[in-house]
Amino acid sequence: MSRSTKTELPPSAVAADDLDRAVQLAVTVLREAPPAAWDGKAGSLEWDCWETVEHLSDDLFAYAVQLGPRKPPLEGNVPYVWESRRPGGPANAVHADRAAGPGGLLQVLEASGALLVAMVRTMPPQVRAHHVFGVSDPEGFAAMGTVETLVHTHDLAEGLGLAWNPPSDLCTRVLARLFPDVTAADDPWRTLLWATGRAELPGRPRRTTWRWYGEVRG
Repeated sequence: MSRSTKTELPPSAVAADDLDRAVQLAVTVLREAPPAAWDGKAGSLEWDCWETVEHLSDDLFAYAVQLGPRKPPLEGNVPYVWESRRPGGPANAVHADRAAGPGGLLQVLEASGALLVAMVRTMPPQVRAHHVFGVSDPEGFAAMGTVETLVHTHDLAEGLGLAWNPPSDLCTRVLARLFPDVTAADDPWRTLLWATGRAELPGRPRRTTWRWYGEVRG
């Protein structure tokens, strides 16, 4: 199968440009954090803010490499070594050099995002690769990377004392792609936070367990 074969995505699809937009918006907001705040907890997570950016960078990197082999794996992950640097810390293949400071950390995030953006742009839509929440396609990995970016930036914004209110159209598209079990509310961003266990909605208590559905749908 030639990897140069491309087809037009429907307007409602999650595209590489959506992921790129999410990452760039996140990096712009996170640059406003005071340098001393990075050791604080990231929202409701057990990780600190530095670790959470490393985890997000690792997510984007891991999605990119899943799409990379000529025959992407359908039953497991590309076997990088993922390991925690402390008990209870995130198990990552990607770690930022602490000596580079917050600016270097955000450069790692931006670079990992760019890798996934490039893979989504260059892979034909027929490509399939494993994810624990369902074998998916490039659009699905773009959607997963966008959700990871949006919600983990929410966690970080809470920990760093920043405002974060991403565009409604991004939230609407990823909800439609990955959360077919979720009925959209008037506020797509609040709905996405509810879908990922981070908020309540009127008549809907906060979720204690959740998942998305990455499988390709016809």
